[in-house]
Amino acid sequence: MGEIRIIGTAHVSQKSVDEVVEAIGEWNPDVVAIELDQGRYNGLKQQQQNPDIEEILQAKNFNQLLIQWVLAYIQRKIGMDVGVEPGAEMKAAIKETEEKGIELALIDRDIRVTLHRFWASMSILEKLKMFYALAGSLVVAEDASEMIDIEELKKEDFVTVAMEEFHKFSPRGAYALISERDAYMSYHLIRLGQTHERVLAVVGAGHRKGIEGFLKEPNSLPPMPDLVETIKTRPWGKIFAAAVMIIFALMILAIIFSGVGTDVLILALMYWVVIHGIPTMACTLLAGGHPLSAITGFLVSPISALHPLIAAGWFSAIVEAKIRKPRPSDVKKIFSAESFAEMRKIPLFKVVLVAALANVGSSIGTFAYFIFIFPILGIDPGVLLSTGFENMAHSITNLFA
Repeated sequence: MGEIRIIGTAHVSQKSVDEVVEAIGEWNPDVVAIELDQGRYNGLKQQQQNPDIEEILQAKNFNQLLIQWVLAYIQRKIGMDVGVEPGAEMKAAIKETEEKGIELALIDRDIRVTLHRFWASMSILEKLKMFYALAGSLVVAEDASEMIDIEELKKEDFVTVAMEEFHKFSPRGAYALISERDAYMSYHLIRLGQTHERVLAVVGAGHRKGIEGFLKEPNSLPPMPDLVETIKTRPWGKIFAAAVMIIFALMILAIIFSGVGTDVLILALMYWVVIHGIPTMACTLLAGGHPLSAITGFLVSPISALHPLIAAGWFSAIVEAKIRKPRPSDVKKIFSAESFAEMRKIPLFKVVLVAALANVGSSIGTFAYFIFIFPILGIDPGVLLSTGFENMAHSITNLFA
């Protein structure tokens, strides 16, 4: 096994850039391994092909896209405020290897696999906490130069505390985003160490301790297939939608058989449309969506809430895409936007944001309906349901008597 040296960097630190250049120049490694996958490497080298917009929209992974884009923006915003381009130390490593004729190795896991496993592994509560944290991070990032000391982020004690807090905040998400990638990169470093005498690894400071642990205890590495396979999760969204459909149907049947009158039934159905439609429309407009997209959300939301295979946001996004006409070049614009306001003006970002927020609005409508419908109708739910189900049971009994 050759010698493996690890440099823990901050991705927006000039000092990290200098450390990488100095280490390559002084140690003259046989190979430099960097925390990138092929896609991100192509992005840094500006060799990445524009994606197919239809494929992005058909994939319907709007939440994962938003997470990736917002995280990239926060990192880029911090970089702009401190005067260092995100990924500058990786670019420096690539440049040095090219000029010195040193082998370069990409050791990180495909970002698409990481995002899938990150999102699929988290509980609903963890996802809600994460969105709240991202919203707070956007506010902080707007004035990062005065609030963040980049070099402090690289100190071992700070990194350790930060990683511990992340694991407390979102245990499953942290495992997929940090620990799994530590293991994945360790596999590649061990393989490189078996064929090279000097291996220099350039990774984020948050990965250094985990990688060093795996290199010392290779037997503790999880099986490689477990790090890249698709996570099969229970379709909670479909289960929830099916439950809503059943509860709504039972409630309507209870109203019909309770004898409270046709007027109450009509009001219950009317409020189902209104209480679902208004939040969906409001969230679509909040995302900057076109009024036609908002109207589409209003009309589709009451139906999609009862169907486990469709979502209101998908239809609002389709209309938004027809109006805004996103282009493949929008992806590069999103990753180069200098403010969140600028990013929101990009058609593709707006389409994805509309899809995500319209779905949020529809979900709010579902919860609001079942909480407020009986007070709105002025009916005691206990009396209505018991009377309705009792009368329904009698009717069924008489039907088969």
